[in-house]
Amino acid sequence: MKVLKWIVIVLIILGLIGLVGYFIIDEDLPQGKKGTKAEQLADKLLEAVNDSAWKEIAVVKWNLGGGRNLVWDKERHWAKVSWDNYDVFIKLDSKSGAAFAKGKQVERDEVLNKLLNDAYEIWANDSFWLNPITKIRDAGTERRFVQIGAENLEGLLITYKSGGVTPGDSYLWQIDKKTGMPESVKMWVQIIPVGGVEFSWENWHTTSGGAKIAQKHEGLFTIEVSELKTWAYLSEYPEKDEFKILENMN
Repeated sequence: MKVLKWIVIVLIILGLIGLVGYFIIDEDLPQGKKGTKAEQLADKLLEAVNDSAWKEIAVVKWNLGGGRNLVWDKERHWAKVSWDNYDVFIKLDSKSGAAFAKGKQVERDEVLNKLLNDAYEIWANDSFWLNPITKIRDAGTERRFVQIGAENLEGLLITYKSGGVTPGDSYLWQIDKKTGMPESVKMWVQIIPVGGVEFSWENWHTTSGGAKIAQKHEGLFTIEVSELKTWAYLSEYPEKDEFKILENMN
C-alpha cells in the first residue's frame, strides 16, 4: 500500500508540474493583420528561399528523423513512402495506389486503404518539415502580418483554413527583416496541446538549382531532414521506373 501511495503522490506532482508548465508556456494565437504588408512579407520570404527554384524541381528524395524515406514526384504529384517493412506508392490527389509489405503486394482492400491513408498522412507531415514555406499561398490559406517584439524580426502568420490533414492549424514565421530568411516558426496546431511551441529553421541546404531548404529544427525535440536529393527532370531520377505501377491507375 505504501508503494501505491507514493506512486499516486508522484503522479499528482507530475500532473501539477505539467499544468503549471502549460499555463507558463501556452501562448494565445496572435491576431495580426491581413493586407498588403502581409502579402509583401510573403513575397519577401518566398524570394529569400528561392521558391521559384523549388518549383522547378521534378523529384525530391529525403529521410525524416531516420525512420521514414520518401520520394516525391512533384511533376505528377505522386509519392513513394517507405517505413518499417512497407513501401507505398500513392497518387496524392486521389489517394489511390499500391502497397507492398516485405516486398509482397498487398491485395486486401481494407489493409491497402489503411496503408494508403497512413502514407498520405506521413507525406503531408514530412513534406511540411521538408519545405512548408512553399505552401504559404496554397488554396485555403490566410496570411497576416504580425508585429514581433524583437527588433530584427517580423512575423507572418499563416492559417490553413481548409485542406491538408489538419485544417485550422496556424504557423507564425519569424523572419529576419534584412534577409527575409525565416529564423523559426511558432505553431498552434491540433496535435500539440500548447500554443506557440517554437522550432528553429536552420542548417540550410541549397539545391543545385538554388532552392534553400532547412534541414534542422530544434524545439521540444529535434527534427532533422537527411539524405536530401533533388532532380530537375523526372528522366534524371535513377529509379523513375519504380513509379510505373501507378501509371495505369485512376
